[in-house]
Amino acid sequence: MRRLLLLADVVGLVIAFLVAERLVPNMSAADTVVPQWELILFCASLPLWVLVARLYGLYDRDEERTDHSSVDDFFGVLQVVTIGTWIFLVATYVSDLAHPTLERLIVFWGLAIAFVSLLRVAIRFVGRRQAAYIQNVMIVGSGQVARELAEKMGKHRSYGLNIVGFVDRDAGATTNGGPPVELLGTTDELRQLVHQFGIDRVVIAFSTDSHEETLDVIRLLQNERVQVDIVPRMFEVLGTSAQLHAIEGIPLVGLALPRLSNSSRFLKRSFDLVGAVAGLVLLSPVFLVTAMLIKLDSRGPVFFRQVRMGEDERTFRIFKFRTMVADAETRKGEVAHLNMHREDDPRMFKVPEDPRVTRVGAFLRRSRIDELPQLFNVVKGEMSLVGPRPLILDEDRFVERWARRRLSLRPGITGLWQVLGASDIPFEEMTKLDYLYVTNWSLREDVRLIMRTIPSLAR
Repeated sequence: MRRLLLLADVVGLVIAFLVAERLVPNMSAADTVVPQWELILFCASLPLWVLVARLYGLYDRDEERTDHSSVDDFFGVLQVVTIGTWIFLVATYVSDLAHPTLERLIVFWGLAIAFVSLLRVAIRFVGRRQAAYIQNVMIVGSGQVARELAEKMGKHRSYGLNIVGFVDRDAGATTNGGPPVELLGTTDELRQLVHQFGIDRVVIAFSTDSHEETLDVIRLLQNERVQVDIVPRMFEVLGTSAQLHAIEGIPLVGLALPRLSNSSRFLKRSFDLVGAVAGLVLLSPVFLVTAMLIKLDSRGPVFFRQVRMGEDERTFRIFKFRTMVADAETRKGEVAHLNMHREDDPRMFKVPEDPRVTRVGAFLRRSRIDELPQLFNVVKGEMSLVGPRPLILDEDRFVERWARRRLSLRPGITGLWQVLGASDIPFEEMTKLDYLYVTNWSLREDVRLIMRTIPSLAR
């Protein structure tokens, strides 16, 4: 993957340079004499571009992080291209061998960000489908967290993880509040098991070993060619904004302040307004066509409005395109027995192949077009582009007291819950994700989640 990503970067930069050269011809008299010098200098500088990308960790994250994506690389690519462009400008100025115009450099800068990012997406799409990308994973631990982790890894095949099995101190601990887990062996045999099963990654997930025994296991693994991941204690409150620092050699995990400052709220609201207004303008033809199709398909209003729980326990009416028959709410009891969550979690209500859904409504739901009118709620200040899931009142009453912190921010059109599975995520996990989002908010994370929503919708 490192080699593939390096190839994507070099090819993307070269294509951007050649396209910029064609789009913006240089008007400098000196370059008409030696027009090749600009290309020669650029090609000579490519190793430096790769070095800067290496310093930003753009070739290491796929091995370290199972959920790493091209979206996570975007800000790194932006910084690398910006720094590289400045270095190239200085090099041409100092050497006096080439004289690129400011217009050409700006065009190249924009094209380089686009081409490098797109090629990284394509490279990962191809590379992660190769057998060489699959990592054999062994989990140290056999309790609830270990089993839940294995289940999540199994659901997301895009991670490229093959769960080989579990190891723990003794078989008697495998029940641990759940069904028994068949162990491959004990932690004393871990080194032999790593070689026997060709393990690439070992995850430490709360085994029954003592603290010292777990440390010995980790130190032992660091002598092997395996990636080691550790599930931290109190992982339920650790989010993306948690920072690692140290006092006299003792690492500390610092949690972000639980409340947004006034400036952060202003920044988030400004981002929401700009994004929502731009979305409404750009998508106005889609709104018009959708409204016509709904009217032609069935009787009733174009929009469906429903009461949801909003910020600071204030209710509001959410806008959606109507996807059901006009009297769907009164007929809810008729389909209650079809609720997909009826057995495992009746707090959530979703009916696959709901008979109340219209023909046009089925398409609107599959394509998520029915969610677009929520942009009106964003403009009104009732919702945000990114935020906690907007729950109906029947669902909200089941949210535990600690998790009601999720209501300290406006509900969002998208969020962690949308990107990671939407209605397929259990209620408890959904509230935990919302809690983590609210307590670890950053504008960068909002941008990242919006970018991750796009491929999620495409799927």
